[in-house]
Amino acid sequence: MDYILLYVIGVVAMTLGTLAGGGGLITVPAMLLMGFPIHAIIGAGKISTTVSSFSTFMTVLVKKRVTWKESWWIIPASLTGGLTGGFIATRLAEGTLYVVAVILLIGAFIISFFSKAVFAGNEELRPSKVGVSGLLGIGLYDGMFGPGQGTLLLYLFNHLRISYMRSIGFVRLANFSSGFGAAISFIAMGKIIWPMVFALMLGSLTGAQIGVRLSERLNPKHVQWLLRFVTIALIGQLIVKMFIE
Repeated sequence: MDYILLYVIGVVAMTLGTLAGGGGLITVPAMLLMGFPIHAIIGAGKISTTVSSFSTFMTVLVKKRVTWKESWWIIPASLTGGLTGGFIATRLAEGTLYVVAVILLIGAFIISFFSKAVFAGNEELRPSKVGVSGLLGIGLYDGMFGPGQGTLLLYLFNHLRISYMRSIGFVRLANFSSGFGAAISFIAMGKIIWPMVFALMLGSLTGAQIGVRLSERLNPKHVQWLLRFVTIALIGQLIVKMFIE
């Protein structure tokens, strides 16, 4: 029964995560309530997100919404950030990471009201100072902590005037890249409960495909409000955790 529930959690979390980020809003609290240890939860989340993110990117690539030519540089930028963040995380207090997360999300939320772009652009993605530094910074944050990483990436690609459907493809490739190193670390630590991982991963793969198909039907203006809603929910969850822990 637990594995069926994990599958459902994976479906719901990755559907939301694909559309606006914030899948961790669902997976972490739900799995904690089920009694799984925190390291096993984080490790399972990293592995399942890495696999499902790559499947989402490949779906968008096959649909010819994005190309390898404009995507390749996302991998080294996000991977470098993720690996560096994982190294730094071992030297920072958890409370400090919560504060960093809240500041980043509040900043993104405020900027969203000043941004005139609402995923309406159709620019080609090219390496730029803003793009590379943004991917490095968000990858660094993902390696250190992670909640809201997908949401922050969507804000970044919106700022770069990339259309919504294409942004989802790029976000998922960045998720895959920054999460890959973290997944390897958790496997090496021996903190993985594999049956739990496979149940969550199957659900995440299903949710990723549902999210991609729903994204094609969403109005870009509605996406902006969905992003803001998820951002507020993430900020609220993190602030509650800061005071509880």
